[in-house]
This record gives sequence, C-alpha cells and structure tokens, in this order.
Amino acid sequence: MQNGSLRKVAIVGAKRIPFARSNTAYAHLSNQDMLTDTLRGLVEACGLVGERLGEVAGGAVQKHAADWNLVRESVLGCGLDPHTPAYDVQQACGTSLETTILVANKIALGQIDAGIACGVDTTSDFPIAAHPGLRQALMKANAARSTGDKLKAVLGMLRPSHVIPEMPRQGEPRTGKSMGQHAQITADEWGISREEQDRLALASHQNLAKAYDAGFFDGLVMPYHGLERDNNLRPDSTLEKMAKLSPAFTKDGTLTAANSTSFTDGASAVLLATEEWAAAKNLPVLAYITSGETAAVDFVEGHEGLLMGGAYAIPRMLDKRGLSLQDFDYYEIHEAFAAVVLCTLKALESPEFCRNKLGRDTPLGSIDRDKLNVKGSSIATGHPFAATGTRIVATLAKTLNKSGNGRGLISICAAGGQAVTAILEK
Repeated sequence: MQNGSLRKVAIVGAKRIPFARSNTAYAHLSNQDMLTDTLRGLVEACGLVGERLGEVAGGAVQKHAADWNLVRESVLGCGLDPHTPAYDVQQACGTSLETTILVANKIALGQIDAGIACGVDTTSDFPIAAHPGLRQALMKANAARSTGDKLKAVLGMLRPSHVIPEMPRQGEPRTGKSMGQHAQITADEWGISREEQDRLALASHQNLAKAYDAGFFDGLVMPYHGLERDNNLRPDSTLEKMAKLSPAFTKDGTLTAANSTSFTDGASAVLLATEEWAAAKNLPVLAYITSGETAAVDFVEGHEGLLMGGAYAIPRMLDKRGLSLQDFDYYEIHEAFAAVVLCTLKALESPEFCRNKLGRDTPLGSIDRDKLNVKGSSIATGHPFAATGTRIVATLAKTLNKSGNGRGLISICAAGGQAVTAILEK
C-alpha cells in the first residue's frame, strides 16, 4: 500500500476487434495474432508506443502448447516497451474480468500505476492433441541416437489407432455434460420458458444493432480483417424466426442456437491506471472499478446449477459495499445462454433461494429490465471465452462515461461452477 490507503483505479482506454463466428473471418488467425493486434490497437490509440507499463495480464481458455507464454509474446509484438511484464491467467469465461480485477488491485495497492487487462480465444483453431500412444512413440524416437533406433522406436510402438487425433472435450470433466446441457437442466428447474429466452436473445441483437448504428462502438471496436462489426449480429432477427429453430441440447428443451452463444473468435483489452497517470498521459477517465468478487458452486455433489455462480457472487459483493441490487443504473450479465441470465435474476428474486442458499431473510429483489445489457451482449456479439470479460468492462465503462455518472454491475458465469462479478462507477 501507499501511505496505508488504497488508490482509485480508473479505466482509461479500451479496444477490441469485431468478434467473428468460428471458422469465418478469423479462421486463419491464432490467439497470438488476435491478441497482439488488439493490444497494438490499444497502445497506438492511447499514445503508449514505447511506454513501459506496470504489467499486462490476460489469457485464453483454448490454448496450444506453444501458447504457454501467450500474453508476454503478444506484448513483445504490440509496441509497448519490452520491459513491460506480462502473464497468463485462466478462469474460463471469467478470465479477462478476473485479470481486470488483478490489475486493478495492484494499482490500488500502489504496486503499479498502470496496466492492461485482456483476453482472447479462437474456436477456429482448437488445440487438437496427439494420441498418447503417438506422443510416447515420438518422445522415445526423439531420445534415440541413431536413425535406425528412431525408426525402431516409432514402428515398434505405433498402432493404427494412435494416428487418430484427440478432439477437444466440451463437457464438464466432473459430469460429462456440456455447458448447454447443464444450462438446460437449470432452465427446467427454474421454469424458464422458451419465449422468455427468445425475447432476451432478440433484445440482445436489437440493442447491439442500435448501438452500432448510433456510433457507440466507434473508436472502441477497430476494423479487422474485413470486419467492422461483430458478424454474429443479426439485426433482422424476429421472435418468429427464432421460434422455428429446434432445441439444441435435449429433444424437448428450450435452449436453441438463437438463445445461446455461438462459438466465436476475438480479443479485447482495457487500460487501467491511477487518475494521476491518466492525467499525465492526457487520457480520459471513463469509469472507476470499485469492487470485484468471485464465487463457485458445488454443481457435482450439491446439485447447484453449473452457471449459477453469479447468484452467489452478486450478493456477497453488494453486502461488502452496503448496496442493494436496485442501486445500479446498468446491469451487464453475460449471456452465455439467455436461460442463465433469467435463472440468475429469478434466483435473486426468490425468497426460498435467498433464505436457503444465501441465508438472507429477504430476497434481493428484481431489477429494471430496461437497464439490462443495454448495448447488447454475448448472444449478439458472440462469446470468445476469455475475451468476454474485458469486452463487457469496455462497453460498460464507455456507457457510464457517455452518461456522465452512474453505477454498473457486471456478472459473468464460468465453467467449473464459477462466476466473477465487478462494479464500475463514474
């Protein structure tokens, strides 16, 4: 700490590339390509070429072995002073909101004056692994001295089945169920209808389209490889079109491709700093990050909803700040699935849930739905796992800055039964 007190932490810059559906505009790009270019865009926009920052923290959920030092390698190519430290973090879909909190904490404590939080993911370039048998044969061949011994090692150990690659597993290791299957179970438990989910999904597309048309994302989203907008956006979506889609995860389910996020490629980054550092660099204070919280649920033995961590993290965060759920001008709840947003809100309204799970005498209550995801969210933008957190931080910070004042709440569910939440204020 500096002088025993915490410093205010400001969000002073942000940049992202348009998000792209898997195997479309960015199919040929790697995590490092997208993250390096996004960081470069932020560095150049903020006039930081050649500057040494306190640190850069970021990550990706889907990584190749070669990406073991992803963020540092991206920093070395983005225009910052190479003396800028960097490190990787991974907390599933909460990754870049968690890195935002980590960087903010160091600034608040006086350890650094400025830093970048970021995230990236590509599902076009999934890490496909070699069969263990092939891997062992190759390692033994690599250790052999002569060509003959190398061939003997490979031919002696290989079996036809060993040449079949191992595809990435999308299921939760503890349950074997996909995230969508878990979300469907939770939707059923909370009685969330198909129409409710479709209406929320439609609002996501409409709000995002309206924000683009109004120029809100000018300067925030940079043109990249032929895209100027997220190519998952469907401004012509209607409830009638959505109603024609078949269930995605169970035969009679309510989750569909329209009210769930799609596999997406993309990267995003935000610049955080003290007020003094920002003033010295002539950078505007968009908003302040004032709180952060994480939570995890027991979705294996405790039979809690895999993606319901936000219903636990939000109350904890509010209690620490002495705030009510209604003390916000904006709510940014990650739309991994429309059902998850609706289940989370319903849980916070439920006297039984709040009493039995949170130990509260009264429920947290409802929110004004007109304040929810006002610039669109993950169903419309797409969801490159580790990039979603800083996308939301950037969007909310700019929203607060344009409003002139206010308070916003962020909640992001994540695999493994986790959630990350934060509060921004202006």
